[in-house]
Amino acid sequence: MDCFIRVENLRLVRSGKLIFSIDEFSLARGEVRALVGPNGAGKSSLLLTLALLEAADEGSIFLDGEKAGRSNVLSLRRRMALVFQEALLLDTSVRRNLLIALRLRGVTGRKALARAEKWLDRFGIAHLAGRSARHLSGGEAQRTSLARAFALEPEVLFLDEPFGSLDYPTRKSLLNELGQILNDMNMTTLFVTHDYSEIPYIAPNVTVLHEGRIVRSGTVTEIFGEEFPGRRSWAPWEDPAP
Repeated sequence: MDCFIRVENLRLVRSGKLIFSIDEFSLARGEVRALVGPNGAGKSSLLLTLALLEAADEGSIFLDGEKAGRSNVLSLRRRMALVFQEALLLDTSVRRNLLIALRLRGVTGRKALARAEKWLDRFGIAHLAGRSARHLSGGEAQRTSLARAFALEPEVLFLDEPFGSLDYPTRKSLLNELGQILNDMNMTTLFVTHDYSEIPYIAPNVTVLHEGRIVRSGTVTEIFGEEFPGRRSWAPWEDPAP
């Protein structure tokens, strides 16, 4: 697979504190990779920087071979979609949340409506299309947020702790569904989580961030072992017990 996102010597400092320092990092086209680590490791800051929503102090980001800079940041952002822990929906209907996002990407009319209906159905919320977003449950709101992201047909998808605020049954259901969709879509995806029990549902590959630095990278089996996701006595950013 060819490299779709590539980072060189990326560094972010805030108020004199190192947030992350990444010498090299890449995502292949179509790859789904989890970025894990403890709270405060710099995961979300790195994701926001890769998504061109936060500027690094040093280093370069390349998307499909094109170096990100002031002149092209908006055009590169239009090739991405993000889903956060909070759904961040507009105070309008479920359907219009998707249609407005599509309009901002230049997709309107019947084409936009067809895309919206496709993804509302795929995430099991077509029956909620006319409901106000303010009356959705947490799981319904996050399904809407995911449907909106996929309707944009991005080349790269960033997921920042998207299941963190959901109860266990809702979280498990969405993990199963999203994992299947990503498997079908072959979409380049970076999935940030501090809960590494979520990883097998979503991503075959893992990068471990600790204190702002990459300390491990490999497949789920290489990082966690064959018995994963069983209980472990160590965290993946620590050296395993002999």
